[in-house]
This record gives sequence, structure tokens and C-alpha cells, in this order.
Amino acid sequence: MARRNSARTGFNWRRWNNVLHRDVGYLIFGLTVVYAVSGIALNHLRDWNPNYIITHREVAWDGGVPADPVSEPQVREFLGQIGEDKGYKSHYSPEPGQFKIWLHGGSVLLDRSTGSGYVEHIKRRPVFFEVNWLHYNPRLLWTWFSDIFCGALILVAVTGLFVLKGRKGITGRGAWLTGIGVLIPVIFLLVYL
Repeated sequence: MARRNSARTGFNWRRWNNVLHRDVGYLIFGLTVVYAVSGIALNHLRDWNPNYIITHREVAWDGGVPADPVSEPQVREFLGQIGEDKGYKSHYSPEPGQFKIWLHGGSVLLDRSTGSGYVEHIKRRPVFFEVNWLHYNPRLLWTWFSDIFCGALILVAVTGLFVLKGRKGITGRGAWLTGIGVLIPVIFLLVYL
């Protein structure tokens, strides 16, 4: 009986390990999701643009783009014909044979002689734009916060090793799973480097 009472009054490191693991895990939940979502998005840069939705639509200036100088009223009249009259910002010729009109949230690029071309619209991709912006560490204060978050991830990983004891803990099945988890990045490094 005395042995049991001393165990209760002594320092219970596993209890504090589990409390730390749980509470820090709760604290970093939101940031973990932000980095996980943006990490998935950034892993697939070859497949899509995670920050912007870019759309194209073919258009034509009947009879070709007028000779220089093209006036703003002429450009606005053309934009009205293609349903883009509210977006005008400016226009110019980026190189011989081309005519470009800047719009709010996009542009129009035309072949001067044929008048054919396309409207391009660029729009921020909801959620992904914001989480990717955070992932890129936009400000010094955020960089410090991200470093603290990375330290918290390490703490949650280490304390997680000791949450369970026995056959399912780090001295049993947990050792095998931890070993596999360490081997996976090592194998990829050996294969790709």
C-alpha cells in the first residue's frame, strides 16, 4: 500500500508527457492544417497553379487592330463589344505585331493584323492562395512564429513516442513503425541523390 501511495505522489513523467503531447497538439492543430494543405498544393506545381485560377477566352477585333496611335475610346469600344468594358486599365504594343490591353484582373493580347487573340483572367484561388502565402513566410515575425511551430512539431513527435507503453508503445509495435517512418525519407534520399 505504501508503495502505491509513493508512486502517486512522485513525479509521473508519462502523465506530463501525455499532457504536453495533447495540449501542444491542440495548440498547433490550425497551423498544421495550413502547412499540410499548402504543402500538398506546392508538391503539385507542375500540375496546376495553386495560387491563381487562370482562364482564357478567344476574342477578335473585327478588321484587325487600328493603326497607331490607338485611342482609349477605340479600345473601350472594343472592350464593350467583347463584354470587358468595365476592366480597362491601359494599352500598348509590347512588340511589333502585338497589341495588349491591361484589365483589372487580366489582359487582352491581340495580333495586330488579324485582330484575333484572347482574354486572360487571373483570379486568386480561394483558401490555397492564403495558405500558400503563409507557407512562403511573408514577414519576419511570421518566420519566427513558423520556427516555433516547427519546434512544437518536433516536441509533439517526440512526446508521441511515449504516449503508450507496452506492446503498442515505443518498446513494441511503436519501435517498428518509428523505424519505418525514419527509413522512408532515408530510402528516398538514397534513390534520388
